[in-house]
Formats: sequence, structure tokens, C-alpha cells
Amino acid sequence: MNATDILTALVSFPSVVGTPNSSIVEWISAYLQGFGIPVHILPGPEGDRANLFASIGPSDQAGYILSGHMDVVPAQETGWTGHPFTLRREGERLYGRGSTDMKGFLAAVLASVPALAASPLARPIHLAFSYDEEAGCRGVPHLLARLPELCAAPLGAVIGEPSGMRPILAHKGKAAARITLRGRSGHSSRPDLGLNAVHAMASVLQTAVSTADDIANGPFDRTFEPPYSSLQAGLIQGGQALNIIPDFCTLDVEARAISGVDPATLLTPVRCAAEALRASGIGVEWEDLSAYPALSLARQTALADLLAELTGQEPLAAVSYGTEAGLFQAAGIDAIICGPGDIGRAHKPDEYILAGELSSCQSMIEALGKRCFA
Repeated sequence: MNATDILTALVSFPSVVGTPNSSIVEWISAYLQGFGIPVHILPGPEGDRANLFASIGPSDQAGYILSGHMDVVPAQETGWTGHPFTLRREGERLYGRGSTDMKGFLAAVLASVPALAASPLARPIHLAFSYDEEAGCRGVPHLLARLPELCAAPLGAVIGEPSGMRPILAHKGKAAARITLRGRSGHSSRPDLGLNAVHAMASVLQTAVSTADDIANGPFDRTFEPPYSSLQAGLIQGGQALNIIPDFCTLDVEARAISGVDPATLLTPVRCAAEALRASGIGVEWEDLSAYPALSLARQTALADLLAELTGQEPLAAVSYGTEAGLFQAAGIDAIICGPGDIGRAHKPDEYILAGELSSCQSMIEALGKRCFA
């Protein structure tokens, strides 16, 4: 199967984030086992989805990880001109949900397997495919926890998020949380008898806004756009009807942090503002939704040099979006972003990747394999 054929199969699995993924995991596992490659299916604590790990070559030697996620964002937005889970080709464009983010990379990796499996690898190439990356990298920490029992300490990890095949050295970290306030309902004509949870949330929301303004004043890292950490309130919900005192309100907030800043700490003022409401009788719940650290790989590293040579492109200093790369680095593994496609095509109708981008990625992976020859 070529990369386009494999991508056709992968896109056909509606492996939407937060849903069971056994179908795509089993297909990839069967494909790899067809080349005699041992596969580890690693169920997550959810019980209905799993990570996948496989090694081509001697797993007791230091090698390289090719990492990607199997999940995709939902495809419910209007504007699709074809079925989002049926790959269609128009010239060089291959349309389908996940074609760029990031089943295209998975397809290129799997298309490289026949050549890698037939090669005299002295160092292994590991495949690490995760679930629920789109929900804040929830799956890959469970894979990383198992890594020491699966292989020798890797030399580095290539995270194949769409980058136009240009290596990327850094991205911001992220933390997200949901605040739920619970008040007391009643008729809106007697506000004195109730506790308005929406009104109470106003102080929390104001704290989020003021905190966002404060951290925009620095510290700064000019490799990022914007060059400072950020915080936003992205979703607020509450109440049932205009004439009912709302007894609940939820607010989702996220922080994105430059290197050297813990994104979770940026949310501390918001949490303190919520906790202060307990004194007025409001119930307060704080739920951590997701978190991953920033990536910061020095240009003067063997991995950065290697990817520059393999791609023929000088690494880009940083991007604003986040990936699983920071988690690999936090686990002690040098990580770099490099994959086919353009992030600007992701998460929108008629997502597509170019056939030539798949070919370029496959060529890079096979060239990496040759660096691992005996």
C-alpha cells in the first residue's frame, strides 16, 4: 500500500477525540504485524481507547521515536464539500478530516514500514501513536509512563504535527480548567431568596481578564507570537430561563505559557477568585481539563542537526500551537516537531494534504532509517 492508500484507510475511521478508537488501533496493529513487527496496544484508564507502540529493529538499543496522534477533531462544521471521513482526491489535494492533522504523518510513517522492516537497522525506529491529543494530550502520558519497559532510552522523538516538513524547536505550554459555581435557584422577582451563580461568576471572569492583561506585560520570549504568555476565558454557560435565578454557571479558561513559565500557575489568580466565593455560600468546583509543558529544544543539539540535514531546512525557532513534544521532553527525551501539511488547513472544512507532502515525509523517514543502519 502506498501512503495515499493508507491515508484512505485511516481517514475512514471516525476516530474523533474522546471516543473509542479500537477500530483504527486494530487496523494499524494488523498492518504492522503483517511485516512481522511486534505491536504493543496500551489501553488508557478510560477503558475504551488505547495508545499503540511498535519497534522496528533492536528495541534494546537507543533509537528514534516517530510520534503522532490517531484522534481527530469533530467534523460537524458546515462547509464540507464531501464526506469528511471519506478521502477524496482532486489533483494533488487529498481531502478528509485528519488528512493534515495528523493522519497524513501516520500514513507516511506506515508507508515507510516495508523499507524500514527490510533494512539492517542497528538502531530502532519506534512508532508511538497516541489517543486524545486533541483534548489536551491526554493519551500520551500513559504511553510515556510505559516507555522504559518497552525500549531503551531513545535518542530523540520526531512529533509529526503539520509543519511543512520544517523542523520546529519550541512551542508554548498550556493548562486548561473548568470552574463550576453552584448557587440557589428561585423566582427572579425575589433575588433576595436565591444565590445567582452567573452574577457570582462575574468576579471570576473579571479576574481572568485582568490576569490576561497583566501577563501580556511580560516576561517576553521573542521567538513566539505573541511574545508573552496568554490567558483567556473561552466558554461560559449558566442558567435555565430569564425569570429563574441561575443556580449554576461554568467557565472554561486556558493559559498558554512561554518557555520557563508553568502554565498552571497562570491560572492561580482565577482559582483564588473562585475559592473566595465560598464565603458567600456559593459552591465552587475546579476541574483541570488538560495540561502540557512547553517545548524548548536548543538549536545546538544532535536531534536538531539531524532533522535539518534530513529535511534540508533550517529549524524554525517556535510556533504558537501546542503538541505532545513538550511531554516527551519532560520525560527526558529530546523532541522536535516535523511533519507534512500546513497547520492552517487543520480544524476546518475541506481539510486537505498534498500527495507530494506525503512523499516528502516518507522520504525523510526512510532517510532517517538509513542513518540507523549497522
